[in-house]
Formats: sequence, C-alpha cells, structure tokens
Amino acid sequence: MFKRVLIANRGEIALRVIRACQEMGIESVAVYSTADADALHVQLATRAICVGPAKAADSYLSPISLLTAAVESGCDAIHPGYGFLSENAEFADLCAKSGLRFIGPTGDMIRQMGNKAAARALMQKNGVPVVPGSDGPVPDSAAAAQLAAAIGYPVLIKASAGGGGRGMRRVDDPADLERLFDEARAEAVACFGDGELYLEKLILSPRHIEFQILADTQGNVIHLGERDCSIQRKNQKLMEESPSKALTPELRAAMGAAAVAAAKAAGYVNAGTIEFVVDREGHFYFIEMNTRIQVEHPVTEMVTGLDLVKEQLRIAAGLPLSVKQEDITLTGHALECRINAEDPTRGFCPCPGKTEFLHLPGGPGVRVDTLLYNGYAVSPYYDSLVAKVIVHAPTRLEAIRRMRRCLAELVIEGYPTTADFCHLILHHPDFVRGQYDTGFLAQNQEELLRWESQSLSEQ
Repeated sequence: MFKRVLIANRGEIALRVIRACQEMGIESVAVYSTADADALHVQLATRAICVGPAKAADSYLSPISLLTAAVESGCDAIHPGYGFLSENAEFADLCAKSGLRFIGPTGDMIRQMGNKAAARALMQKNGVPVVPGSDGPVPDSAAAAQLAAAIGYPVLIKASAGGGGRGMRRVDDPADLERLFDEARAEAVACFGDGELYLEKLILSPRHIEFQILADTQGNVIHLGERDCSIQRKNQKLMEESPSKALTPELRAAMGAAAVAAAKAAGYVNAGTIEFVVDREGHFYFIEMNTRIQVEHPVTEMVTGLDLVKEQLRIAAGLPLSVKQEDITLTGHALECRINAEDPTRGFCPCPGKTEFLHLPGGPGVRVDTLLYNGYAVSPYYDSLVAKVIVHAPTRLEAIRRMRRCLAELVIEGYPTTADFCHLILHHPDFVRGQYDTGFLAQNQEELLRWESQSLSEQ
C-alpha cells in the first residue's frame, strides 16, 4: 500500500480522499492555490503545498506544478478526485513517467473512453446498446444534417471530449442545425481544446441511470447497482438516488450486466461509471463512461456499505477487489442533494461569499460532505458546490422524509444556496411518486421558483 498520496484537487472531494487515507494509515499531501490558503483540506492533510495563484489554469490544472509537488514531497501516488485533471490522459501518462501511480485508469483507457464517439463505437462492437446516431465523429454540419434527416429530429450534437453538458446542443429544426453545430464546436474547443463532435438521436424524456463499476488489475469487474440522476438543470445533476424507482429487478440485472460488459470491453481498471438513458418503454442505451470517481458516489456507498475511495486505493496498489459480485446487495434507499452557492431565483447565478453561520444536519442515516466551516469564504474562482447532503433509510419514502428534515435543519448564512430549492422538489407530488425524468426541472422549474419566492416572502 502507498505510504504517501498527493490529492490533486480541492474542496469536499479532497477532504473525502484525505479521510480515506487517514483511515488506511496513508499520509496525505494537499495542494492549494493562493485563494484556498484557508481551505479545510489544507488544514486536515498531513502536509499542504501551494501550487500557484487563484486561477485554476495556473494551479489545479498545472500538471508540472502538481507533479513537482508530488515528487518533492515523496509521494507514491496521485489521486485526482473529480473534475480538473481527473480525466486528462496526458496527466495520467505524466504521472506514470514520473514514477507516480495515478489512482485511476491509465492514459490509454481515459483516451479510449473519454472520447465519446470512440466509446460509442467500442460499445456497438461489443453488443452494448447505444443511442442511434453517428458511427464516429461528424466532420461538418453538412454531414450532420444528412445524418439527422436519416435518424429523425430531434437530435443531440455532442462533443466527443465533452462532459457536464458543455459542447452539447439540442436541434429540433433542420434550419437551426448549422448554427447550433458551429456553437457546439466553438464551445467544445473552448472547454476541452477539442472540437470533434458526434450526433445522437434525442431520446425524449428519458431517465438518466448510471451504474457504478469497480475493476481490478486481476481482471475482476463488478457493478454496485445504479444511481438515478434524472433531476438535472441544464444537464447538470442536482439530486441523485439509489436504487431507481424506474428499474425492475430484471432491467437492473440487464443493465448491470451491460455495464460490466462495457468495462471489460474497454479493459478498464479502477472505479468508473457507465451512463445510460432509459426510455419510457424500458429500453436502455449507453451514452458514455466517466473514468473517475463521481460527485454522487456517496449514494452508492450508503446502499452498499462499501468505501469506493478505499477500493480505488486498493486497486491502484495492485490489490484485488475486497468484494465479489455476489457480495453486493443494495440495502435501503439513499438520496443526495447537491448544495450549491447559487441563487435559483436569479437563474442559478453563482453567489460566492463568506459563510457567516453554519449548522449541519445530523442524526441517524445522515452524511454531509462539505468544505464549509463558520467564517469560510467561498471562492469565486471554482465550482459552486459547497456541500452534499446524503441520507439513507429503509424505504424511499422514509429517505425523502429524512432529507426534508435535514434540509430544514441545514443553515448556511452569508449567500443563497440551492438547499431550499431541493427541499421544494422533495415535496413535489411527481417526485414523491417517483414519476419524473430528465425533463422534470424544465417542466416544473417555474412552479418551484414561485413556491420558493412565496417561502422567502413569508420568512
């Protein structure tokens, strides 16, 4: 096992990795920008090293700064967390060349699955259902128009190197295709440095279901059940739950088998997520693979009792998985709400500021992963996620009631957050019945915001 691990990230995921390392007897080295000098991960790590100024490109996204910190502090490995360089194949390669173990897949695996068009082709070759669309990259808008006419509108233009909804455009009218194709390409170049695009048929009102997989260097591959990530705002997840009310036991088994087949086809090693959409008739389609730990991984941890970060460390050290597929059972129900420093009444505009007062919920079956403490100033330079509230209960209804109680108990003063908005979702009849899809927020956002405005006026 590793002696010392550098965490190439910040915020709650850096804290998550630090805590796993502490419990395994591994020293942790935190990195931070000048804007994060007072951050909690800096205070809790064994050692902390400043790697640059506030701008992420000059600190958390600087491979040379991170590798220099790792080598000079005598680290054996680097954990990238999520975001930043977690799915950067070149960074994974540089780690290996520097004699450092990258706690994740190899650079070649990241390239293979990180390119969404190439991943689609690999899945098709290995019998995993994919959404109808292009067999590979689409060279220009003329070719895209021809393909869209063949598969039928609406279609999605997607960046091959994309993620988080960036480089993605929905096209309902052929007259808009050329303009939206050019927009998607420009955004893909700006966000990922790669303008390659592909085309998919848009599955209307699907559920977004992802399966967590683990794969070790001995060839063992297992799945840990699903997470329903259909509560989304502009392709950004806001709430997740497991198990999904949309899946029957038979559909769950089929999708789990497909997820394992997808990971095996890629020769994948470490933790990863196979993402699917499920239509109203119960047909499922592969859309992409995330080659990193996910923001929403605690949901799976709550229903399986497995520590995914510790499994990542074990796998990267060459050890076999601590469990087999037959050992995995989903017990009870888990929900996660992402608490962002954003104002839902102003288009979810990021609202960084000083945390004037903080009170976190507790009690049975409650977990809060957060970077906050009283007096902490949320930085305007980075992602607006400030906390994740996760609950576990014997049934879905009990989990919903527990989450309502937790969000009512949560107090974050100093700036607006999405906590109240999530609290309102938990009271919406369609959500309570489990009758929702990826279009839920678009269809109900105006109503929810009206509820929130009324609530704020009454306070």
